[in-house]
Amino acid sequence: MAKRDYYEILGVSRNVSEIELKKAYRKLAMKYHPDRNTENREEAEEKFKEVKEAYEVLSDAQKRAAYDQFGHAGVDSSAGGGNYGPGNFSDIFDSVFGDIFGGAARGASGGRRVYRGSDLAYDLEMALEEAVAGNTVKIRVPTWKSCTTCGGSGARKGTVPTTCPTCHGHGQVRMSQGFFSVQQTCPDCRGTGQIIREPCPDCHGQGKKRDHKTISVKVPPGVDTGDRIRLAGEGEPGENGGPPGDLYVNIRVKEHPIFKREDADLYCEVPIGFVTAALGGELEVPTLDGKVSLKIPAETQSGKVFRLRGKGVKTVRSNHTGDLLCKVVVETPVNLTARQKELLREFEASMQEGGKRHSPQESSWLDRVKGFFEDLGSK
Repeated sequence: MAKRDYYEILGVSRNVSEIELKKAYRKLAMKYHPDRNTENREEAEEKFKEVKEAYEVLSDAQKRAAYDQFGHAGVDSSAGGGNYGPGNFSDIFDSVFGDIFGGAARGASGGRRVYRGSDLAYDLEMALEEAVAGNTVKIRVPTWKSCTTCGGSGARKGTVPTTCPTCHGHGQVRMSQGFFSVQQTCPDCRGTGQIIREPCPDCHGQGKKRDHKTISVKVPPGVDTGDRIRLAGEGEPGENGGPPGDLYVNIRVKEHPIFKREDADLYCEVPIGFVTAALGGELEVPTLDGKVSLKIPAETQSGKVFRLRGKGVKTVRSNHTGDLLCKVVVETPVNLTARQKELLREFEASMQEGGKRHSPQESSWLDRVKGFFEDLGSK
């Protein structure tokens, strides 16, 4: 009887990734395991063998390449064929299913498991000027220190931890059920290999106590809200000799009273009087480097944007320096005196004598409005 296609057996495409391949194998291996199919055990066992053989070939890069090119003839029958039993199955089971029983890693000696420390996060708020120029900031973060009462052993003074009788100091136990043989963290000592009969009253058997530490963080120039700085090894310490986690410093730039930032560019609004807007003039505007002179041409309209090149920000991801964009807003005078109001009425009268040429935008808009209502009335 001809063998079925390995990809068809696992229900995956020929360009399946390693991760998806493993997921498919997990699902089918659990489905057809003989211990879970007691009523039709023989049929389940045959399907289980088929699934196992397919995975053993396709999970091996060289065997998979040979199979893709030559089919079943390209892989030796011993690649995954008829050998089925507790001995050779445990290896593939550990590699595929082992990671669902915890995130610990086995120690260098093959004994108790070590655990990487947790990562920490710190939100650092900075002024815009600091973020643009860069700075070295000291931050205070939580940490653990060895308990001075018990010297880090976790046991009450005058006592010592004893070897765990369940795992005999290895920190791991092997659980067997049918064809499954899984090595897990010892439930009694939690992987430490030791039992503390009389815990230290100060640290409650942990061997460590909460504390704080001060760290200097070098913030590069040009950071912005959402940027993150990773400090390797500054997170929570590991357990059983495991490596520490990392500290992630999340940047948040405070709102600035003048400038708004968008990537490398800065934006600001500059209020000007209507006389300056009409006749033109020159005024000083702020930048992060100091004041600069901005020339306002005559007849400048409200909303006009002026670009000051190179007065923005150099980001952490580019050597390009952005621009400062100044949007002028013509300010309407307030708190006018009687004489000022009289002068404005005289000015308005002189404007009307000149007709549309003094206010072309207003006249054009009024003409469009008039045409709109005329069209509306004709319908």
